[in-house]
Amino acid sequence: MRLLPRQLKIDFMGKARGAAILSVALLLASIGSLLMQGLNLGVDFEGGTLIEVGYPEAVELAPIRAQLETHGFDRAVVQHFGTAQDVLVRLKPDDRPQSELSNQVLEALRGEHELQMRRVEFVGPQVGEELRDDGGLAMLYALALILIYVALRFEYRFSFGAVIALVHDVIITIGFFSITQIEFDLTVLAAVLAVIGYSLNDTIVVFDRIRENFRQLRRHSSEEVLNVSINQTLARTLMTSLTTLLVLLALFFFGGEVIHAFSIALIVGIIIGTYSSIYVAGSSLLKLGVSGRDLMSTPEEVDDRP
Repeated sequence: MRLLPRQLKIDFMGKARGAAILSVALLLASIGSLLMQGLNLGVDFEGGTLIEVGYPEAVELAPIRAQLETHGFDRAVVQHFGTAQDVLVRLKPDDRPQSELSNQVLEALRGEHELQMRRVEFVGPQVGEELRDDGGLAMLYALALILIYVALRFEYRFSFGAVIALVHDVIITIGFFSITQIEFDLTVLAAVLAVIGYSLNDTIVVFDRIRENFRQLRRHSSEEVLNVSINQTLARTLMTSLTTLLVLLALFFFGGEVIHAFSIALIVGIIIGTYSSIYVAGSSLLKLGVSGRDLMSTPEEVDDRP
């Protein structure tokens, strides 16, 4: 039986060793950065004060940051909120009385402008800690449910392959934020959970084709079946990823600073998720020893194989 001559014949599994080295290097860099410098947690997780200020005209952020630094607010995060006239100032906890912070920030920024204080919000450290713990538990619960779902739909070794790919994607995405020290807040956590769903969907599509081909291409090795399956789904995988990335790039460049970290997390996650669907998930199945015999529904079906 010929292996689909009109289809692509890229030897993905032949390059699995190089891909494994790349994955291990990225994982070690991510884990090392997380252990050494951790994440730059936002106000949502660390606690602090959020102040929204309205200007009568559009303003640049660099002078505002300089004004705050000269008044002792050197850890302030400043960004536009909605329009170039609205500025959001995030202050992490310090020794200053919380009740006086908003007035001090307003005085530091006033200068020649007539400013309007839009809102002031305070997140206590205990609330931030609860959000951090609950967010971590949400990811663990998601991975556990995915493990059960894939085990029931396919075969238990497929579930381990899917979870290995998902853990790979999550660690590298979070590690990217640790290495770059981009602020990690609730929107980024939401993006990481979205990456889990996106990567799983991609992996399920590949696994479906692998299962079908194991039953059809019975005279071929597991490596050959995996290569055929990935080549058959490659166009769909790349088209989905590219169209999604186009939207995310538009959000990154035109969506404003409020969603920059969110869009960055999704861009990194989708690139890594696409890579893991092609290499990590399939390579994991080979390492776990999955073969066509494991997917036959009855012993008779195995015995009747040509």
